[in-house]
Amino acid sequence: MNPILLAGDLVAITVLIVLHLQRQGRRELVSSFLVTNVGVLAVATALSTGTVSAGLGLGLFGVLSIIRLRSEELAHREIAYYFASLSLGLLGGLSGIPLAWGAGLMCLVLVAVAIGDHPWMTGPTASADLVLDQAVTAPDLLQAWASSLVNGEIVELVVRRVDTVNDTTTVHVRYRPARGGQAQPAVWHPERQSAR
Repeated sequence: MNPILLAGDLVAITVLIVLHLQRQGRRELVSSFLVTNVGVLAVATALSTGTVSAGLGLGLFGVLSIIRLRSEELAHREIAYYFASLSLGLLGGLSGIPLAWGAGLMCLVLVAVAIGDHPWMTGPTASADLVLDQAVTAPDLLQAWASSLVNGEIVELVVRRVDTVNDTTTVHVRYRPARGGQAQPAVWHPERQSAR
C-alpha cells in the first residue's frame, strides 16, 4: 500500500468531481462517484496486501460486477465519469504499481476526461426531460417536436417512456441552445395520424 497513491487518488477524485460539476452540473451523482471511487480503492488496497486469497478477491469483484445502475438511464458522459472514478480507485489501491506509473496513469485518466468532455469538443449543451402529449414513436417527428420545444439543435434524444394509455411520450434531450439568449418554446403538435 502506497500512501502517496492513496492521497493522489483522493486529489484525483476531487478534480474529477469538480470537472463533472462544472460541465454536467448533476450534484446527485457526486456521492455515487465518491463512494464508487473509495469503495474500489478499499477493495483494491485489501487485495494488494497479499493477505487476501485470490479466490476471495475474484469473488469480491464478482459481487461488484453484478451491481447495476438501475435507478435511471445514464448518458454516455456520465458513464465515462463512473468509469474514470473506478479507474482512479483501482490505480490508487494497487501496491505493486510504481509511484510514477500510478500518478501518471491517474493524470492520464483526468486529462482524457477533461479533453473528452470539454465544451470545445461538443459545444455548449443543455439537457431537459420533456413529456409530450402524444404517444409518438417516429424518430423524425420526435426530433422535430423536441427541437421546437427547446428552441435548439438536438444532439441526443432518448425515449424514456411511451404511454399509449395516457397518450404521452417522455424523452430526455441534450441540445445546443439557439443563439440569442433564452429559449422561446414554440407550440407545435404533429398530426396524430403521422405520429403513430
